[in-house]
Amino acid sequence: MNRYFQRSFMSAIVLLLFAGCTLGPNYAKPDLDVPLVYKEGAPWKEATPQDQVSRGAWWEIYGDPVLNRLEEQTAAANQTLAAAFARLTQAQAVARIDRADRLPRLDLNASMGRSRTAGDFSATGEGATGNSFSVPLDLSYEIDLWGRVRRTVEASNADAQVSEADYLSLLLSLQAEVAGNYFALRSLDQEIELLQRTVRLRRENLDLVTSLFNQGQIGQLDLARAQTELATTEAEAIGLGKRRAELEHALAVLSGRPASEFALPAAGLAVRVPAVAPGLPSRLLERRPDISAAERQMIASNARIGVAKTAFFPAIRLTGSAGFSSTETSSLFAWDSRSWALGPAVSLPVFEAGRNSANLERAKAAYEETVAEYRQQVLVAFAEVENALSGLRILSEQEVVQQRAVDASRQAAALSDKRYRAGLVSYLEVVDSQRTALQIERSAVQIFGQRLQSSVLLIKALGGGWQEHPVSATRVL
Repeated sequence: MNRYFQRSFMSAIVLLLFAGCTLGPNYAKPDLDVPLVYKEGAPWKEATPQDQVSRGAWWEIYGDPVLNRLEEQTAAANQTLAAAFARLTQAQAVARIDRADRLPRLDLNASMGRSRTAGDFSATGEGATGNSFSVPLDLSYEIDLWGRVRRTVEASNADAQVSEADYLSLLLSLQAEVAGNYFALRSLDQEIELLQRTVRLRRENLDLVTSLFNQGQIGQLDLARAQTELATTEAEAIGLGKRRAELEHALAVLSGRPASEFALPAAGLAVRVPAVAPGLPSRLLERRPDISAAERQMIASNARIGVAKTAFFPAIRLTGSAGFSSTETSSLFAWDSRSWALGPAVSLPVFEAGRNSANLERAKAAYEETVAEYRQQVLVAFAEVENALSGLRILSEQEVVQQRAVDASRQAAALSDKRYRAGLVSYLEVVDSQRTALQIERSAVQIFGQRLQSSVLLIKALGGGWQEHPVSATRVL
């Protein structure tokens, strides 16, 4: 009878193990109002998540070895990225901890002791002293009848994936920030070089005006104007050095190096602006890690609704112990010294003052919050792509017109200089024409730098993935 009872008991336990259900809603992706095309035009297809796909060294498309080196240093030494990787490792460890709850826990709890009993409690009425030795294996296992453990594992796995997506999102942001700051610095180098060329021209003009003044051919006013233009241009060139130093220091921090030990010599900007094709609108949902992180937040919150629902049902834990116990070490592992115990423990909520209901309500509200955040992140993502696309298109059109202005202003400045040397006009006309030419040329340099930065922003907005168009704009300044 005893053996029959044991077999029946074990059979019931096995049935409980395999017959458990999983409470809570299964995750379903929320509906989204996604555009069929970008404003610039592109067809739509159903999205499939691909945020894990390698983005490669996308910055190499610009063909700048200094930028390539900075990007490699940032990936290897940026401390913000290192902290994010540590958070990812923590989340993955938590997921492994929760997955361990799906299996029984077995502990060896060996013990020994020596004790004395009072005389009133002994068989002879006298005190007794004795030893006790025990070597049991203790078993503890929660029978996941309602899916609490399964939902917890589902949530922790999603949390780990959120941390991974956050890490990839931060990596992409840092890479884009390095490229953007680098192009801004090189644009300043071009402006500084342009101002330095202008300073040399202003000095030549001042030498000419000074000679004419000494010969009595012009008045003090022209000399003062020439001196003013030279000093003003020199001051502008010096002022740009402050902004350049700040960008250089920012690049040092991004690449994980002390600003005092980091320097980038001035260099020309001979790069190509890639014509980045936006691809399909759904590709944005596939590749952007921040969107993936927002969706996995929904998955985790949805699973925690199931965890909250299991609190309304009884929790069943199976405990057991098997081993040896004796009062003498010589007979500790003898067959007659064996001992075992097995049995379930049931915990059923009877009165919890609404705690479980409130916790379930909180879990549902947390899920609705993640749904709203996901939809908002999608809206932001499409806005960022549209901003970058329109920015590239408008800046490209502006650069064409600006180049015409550069050519015309250079011609006007040259004609004014000839007219002044011939004595036909005052030096004021020369000053105005040269100042206008300088401003227009600086604007052209700035527009090209903005095009480069907009292309970086578009690649970032697309999640680091793009297809380069066969026709691309190239400019050497």
